[in-house]
Amino acid sequence: MTPQLVGPADGIRAAAIVRRSQALLVAISGIDGSGKSTLARRLATRLAAAGLGVACIGVDPWQNPQTVRFGGPDRGLHFYRHAIRFDALFAELVEPLVGTRRIDLRAQAMRTDDDVTYPVHYRYTDVDVVLLEGIFLLQPQFHDLYDLRIWVECSFETALRRALARNAEGRPVDLLREDYLTIYHAAQRHHLAVDDPRARADFALLNDRDTH
Repeated sequence: MTPQLVGPADGIRAAAIVRRSQALLVAISGIDGSGKSTLARRLATRLAAAGLGVACIGVDPWQNPQTVRFGGPDRGLHFYRHAIRFDALFAELVEPLVGTRRIDLRAQAMRTDDDVTYPVHYRYTDVDVVLLEGIFLLQPQFHDLYDLRIWVECSFETALRRALARNAEGRPVDLLREDYLTIYHAAQRHHLAVDDPRARADFALLNDRDTH
């Protein structure tokens, strides 16, 4: 099933019209494998077609090295606490971009499958809407930073199936399945329990079926 974007797109467009001094900041979150990045790209295309300047930002390049984000006796809880460099992401990129509606930033991104960095250049001007996409965005400490919040609803079973098919980490299937059960989705279960991100969302979009 493809998520219906009419409600979120209309809400974002209406809010952006009255928010010209700064860009509108929209958080798009969900569990790993829920389809967040696909939704963000489709939403960006729809908003751009409506004449809005859009910056689509993913949190993955701002993750910590594997030596930091993985570890501890409770692997899921450790990942939840240490996966993303949120302080740097907001201070260096998101807040300046929202505040000035422009950015010209060169940063070092972290690969998912290895502790190797690569250069990334964020260059935007005349931005009306910033779509910030990634895991753990709907935590209480970030709530007031956003103008709108979108939660992509998806079962863990469907998300795991997508993750195994995608295998961005390049891991053997059995090991990747174990990683999702004990790290990624274990971290998401903790997030759901302590942060209740669904309740924090202005829009919830169901994306629980794969298209073939």
